[in-house]
Amino acid sequence: MSSGSAIRGSRIGSSPMRPDERSEPAPRREVIYHCSTGHTSRILFAAEASAPETWDCPRCGQPAGLDGQNPPGRLRSEPYKSHLAYVKERRSDEDAAKILEEALAKVRQRRGE
Repeated sequence: MSSGSAIRGSRIGSSPMRPDERSEPAPRREVIYHCSTGHTSRILFAAEASAPETWDCPRCGQPAGLDGQNPPGRLRSEPYKSHLAYVKERRSDEDAAKILEEALAKVRQRRGE
């Protein structure tokens, strides 16, 4: 005996049982990118859109290009820098010595030395 439910046996959000003539997908083209680690990525773009020269590889994150024989080089990853390393880039040793002397003088003045 049937329960009378029209959607029995299909899940919510499922696609239509047969393709509808009004839902034809937009024309696309496939562009192949190659990264320096040997990965190949196939990216779909709209047919009328221009493909960029480089694309980030979805597997390793390195830049990938259209030329399989000459892929773009690897990105250099910058090492972590501490606050002190950034300060040392901006200040010379002489400036640091002057600032230290000024700070020590203020501390000594507060302490009454």
